Amino acid sequence: MIPNPVSVSFKMKDGREISIETGRLARQADGSVLVRMGNCMLLATVVANAEPKPGQSFFPLTVDYQEKFASAGRIPGSFFKREGRLSDYEVLISRLIDRALRPLFPDDYFCDVQVIITLISSDMEVMPDALACLAASAALAVSDVPIQEIISEVRIARINGEFVINPTRSQLDTADMNFIIGATEKNIMMVEGEAKECQEADVVKAIELAHEAIREQIQMQKDLRDKVGAKAKREYEKPYVNPELEKRIYDYAAEKYATIARAALGKHERHDAMHQVHKDFEEMLAGETEELKDEDKKLISKYFHDVEKKIVRDMMLNDRRRLDGRGLADVRPLTMEVDFLPSPHGSALFTRGETQSLTTVTLGTKEDELLLESAATSNYSKFILHYNFPPFSTGEVKMQRGPGRREVGHGNLAKRSLEQMAPTGESFPYTVRIVSDILESNGSSSMATVCAGSLALMDAGAPMPKHVGGVAMGLISGENGKFAVLTDILGDEDHLGDMDFKVTGTRDGICGIQMDIKVDGLSMDIMMQALDQAHKGRLHILDAMYKCIPEARAELKPHAPRIEQINIDREFIGAIIGPGGKVIQEIQRETGTTINIEEVNDRGEVKIFAANKENIDKALKWIKGIVAIPEIGETYEGTVKSIMPFGAFIEFMPGKQGLLHISEVSWSRLDTLEGVLKEGDTVKIKLVGTDPKTGKLRLSRKVLMPKPEGYVEPEQRERSDRGDRGDRGERRGGDRGDRRGGGDRREGGNRGDRGERRERPQRNENQAQAQPNSEGFAAGNEGGASDADLAL
Repeated sequence: MIPNPVSVSFKMKDGREISIETGRLARQADGSVLVRMGNCMLLATVVANAEPKPGQSFFPLTVDYQEKFASAGRIPGSFFKREGRLSDYEVLISRLIDRALRPLFPDDYFCDVQVIITLISSDMEVMPDALACLAASAALAVSDVPIQEIISEVRIARINGEFVINPTRSQLDTADMNFIIGATEKNIMMVEGEAKECQEADVVKAIELAHEAIREQIQMQKDLRDKVGAKAKREYEKPYVNPELEKRIYDYAAEKYATIARAALGKHERHDAMHQVHKDFEEMLAGETEELKDEDKKLISKYFHDVEKKIVRDMMLNDRRRLDGRGLADVRPLTMEVDFLPSPHGSALFTRGETQSLTTVTLGTKEDELLLESAATSNYSKFILHYNFPPFSTGEVKMQRGPGRREVGHGNLAKRSLEQMAPTGESFPYTVRIVSDILESNGSSSMATVCAGSLALMDAGAPMPKHVGGVAMGLISGENGKFAVLTDILGDEDHLGDMDFKVTGTRDGICGIQMDIKVDGLSMDIMMQALDQAHKGRLHILDAMYKCIPEARAELKPHAPRIEQINIDREFIGAIIGPGGKVIQEIQRETGTTINIEEVNDRGEVKIFAANKENIDKALKWIKGIVAIPEIGETYEGTVKSIMPFGAFIEFMPGKQGLLHISEVSWSRLDTLEGVLKEGDTVKIKLVGTDPKTGKLRLSRKVLMPKPEGYVEPEQRERSDRGDRGDRGERRGGDRGDRRGGGDRREGGNRGDRGERRERPQRNENQAQAQPNSEGFAAGNEGGASDADLAL
């Protein structure tokens, strides 16, 4: 079949163009599109099973976003050199799409749906996550998969006070607000982002501007769908229902559930009480003569859950009362403690109602930084946060298979929030790892992680200027526009409600937001009330946090690693590292430190880490010795490294040696150094000069010693004048015979009268000519020529 591609495009206000094409690639999928902006190209496909699996009772939607490294001309760095499981970065983008799409499918649609978005061409300046949901929604729009509305997402950032839609990667580096917004034509569906203490009004403005851009992208998808030829959405098998059984269960359980819901019981007590009602009903059915059909038995749990949902929601909407007895805007009781664990570098235990986080902070070196790799970028992060959600936190038994998508998403929100206030730069050059272990969970454990993380950072002595706290908001919506916004939601309120809206920040502004909507959209009026209520709840929690620890500790814990940093000239970097890393490895081994060196702005930046100051000082002295420049005339203390017949080699600075000639050891004449110096001895010497030929260093010990009484300086004689050597040609001719002309030396040719040769002056003992020794030093012995003098 010959491809017949169809495409549409539109230009953004800044002139950049986005295009969507279908009909060329992946034609066997139910829907596929190719989205392009610049050189960035995303292929999105959607496939849905024709029938649900037997017994399926929920909507199995899978969204996978993956970046092919070939899209940026790179080979993956893994052992197998191929793309593997999704990275955390890809999981987070997958979640952005999933959270926006999921509420738009019919409640009774249980067929498996798989949406796959693949980056097949990368552009360094185009952020693909801002286009991924557009691609996924467009693939659904041209398919017959029964999604109810078209959707899109955009990134909006505030750069130099101006809001920019889908900024470039380089522009985003200077943004103080960074949000991804998902929406249908009418309603906001998803919000995710971070900010440097922005105000609630700034968030509302950003959402409104983003919604305008989203409407343009939705219209483009409609144009594509119409151009292709709109497909009718497929019919699907509706799940079996029994209205009579549903009414019977409601009549039986409604009053009982209402009584339990108003009793303000704890989580497990409430669940046990409601489960007992369910159990009593099944026992009643067992005593009846007519047995329920198998398909009806499968509906009992669903109908009891529907009763619970209606009773609890009606109580909140009408009575303005919640499951644990709180008012709509009340925060659960708070308890918190820092320095809870003695060994970690920082720790905090944060408890809010039945939600509890034990959080630790560990300080590390540059070698502990985390590599964050995508197709287009490869960066290191020195601020790491891991969120763990073990099954015992909810009283369950489950297999532990590592962090899932939920854990990755919750941890990312906490990290982005705390990072806005985290210390950066040279004032705190540590790699920071925060680990939040959720010990109890009954709603908003990610916000407990933010609060506990802030407390633990201050306990560790990280110079956090302000505390960061967070609170989760919920929503119950009813008929005729009636709604209730809930502060600090419980797990059941999250499960039975319509919104999970998390807001983090300081007393002065918002640092992070994550919002999920489970119904068809959220009006701006509800959004504004939720933000205002979240602000009040956040301030309440922050007040308690400041009472626990008002500011960061002035000093790190005694067992926390210390760090010292010095800057050196770049030409000394190689000297510190040494051949094959020999020198730096020796320093680390001998001093018990970890040393990191990198070139920054044409300077060498040396960071020394150790558990105690003594080790740091030792390494620092060593390094300073390597980079120091010896000065002639200065006195040093050195160590004898080797003994030679003509003197000793002394290391007087790390990596720097000089020759202490035997004539410079003492004012007395020495024939040998035996009994005077030996290897390992410490000796005080003076740098008296350098060899003019080799530049090697010449040392003296005797100049630091007093001269013996009656000591007479040796007479320094000039070399004898050799006089006029005359015509040296006579030496070649004369009576020595013509060497070239046939004089036969072997037969005793006359070499002339050797007495006529000018005598060379006698060599004076005190005028031994200095000869380079085996190390290239020029040296002279006052008393006589040494082995080194005669080396040549």
